[in-house]
Amino acid sequence: MHIFDFTTQLIPLDEWVQSAVDWLVLNYREYFQIIKAPVELSLEGLQWLFASVPPFVFILIFAALAWRYAGKRVTVFTILTFVLIGYLGLWDYTMTTLAMVICAVVFCAVVGIPLGIMAGRSDRFEMYLRPCLDVMQTTPPFVYLVPVVMLFSIGTVSGILATIVFALPPIIRLTSLGIRQVHPELVEAAIAFGATPWQVLRKVQFPLAMPSVMAGLNQTIMMALSMVVIAALIGAGGLGNPVVQGLNTLEIGLATIGGLAIVLLAMVLDRITQGIGKR
Repeated sequence: MHIFDFTTQLIPLDEWVQSAVDWLVLNYREYFQIIKAPVELSLEGLQWLFASVPPFVFILIFAALAWRYAGKRVTVFTILTFVLIGYLGLWDYTMTTLAMVICAVVFCAVVGIPLGIMAGRSDRFEMYLRPCLDVMQTTPPFVYLVPVVMLFSIGTVSGILATIVFALPPIIRLTSLGIRQVHPELVEAAIAFGATPWQVLRKVQFPLAMPSVMAGLNQTIMMALSMVVIAALIGAGGLGNPVVQGLNTLEIGLATIGGLAIVLLAMVLDRITQGIGKR
């Protein structure tokens, strides 16, 4: 056999991965169900909240946020966006999507910011973490939808878990970058005045890294929104539903209004979070 004979498969990696996932499902599926409990509770709370708030009040809240952080033009754009979404008959879908995105972003921030701080303060930790982030960012989302469904079953919670995996790397990378960009002389001065490592982080490094952290949060929101359609394939619901339904039935109009609502919602969230980051 020639060493470069590539006509046959010599490494059955696909079978090894399949066996590993089957083993996890058979022996540890109940533990993975426990993992999804906090995500499920958070999502149900957000969905109840958004369903309870009247649309008029909801639009006023977002308009106030836009006015406070992003200016008059974004305020007008925010009001027009939500009114248009309501008139298109996509209000309930939008509330579900917003609950999913906020839930995913909160968990990304809770996990990602501490990891980013650790990576920013330790070269060795960043060296081990970087390949994991590369895998999370470059693996096509369709690939890890299969094990997510096998371990957590189909539904909105599984869609959020897949979204967390996909959207987590930017906030870790940009938090780490922000911590590393703090001038060393400022850190040395704080240490010279007797500050502890925790005080250096809390009063010097993290405040100066905040613009980079907010940029990471903004990117995480955008990536979470980009997963809406893919997550709908495993029953996540939200604005991905009309897009998937339009693709399946070749109803271009239905797919278009679903896609338009996703784009407008992304623009509103992007402008508001960018405004918060500049403050």
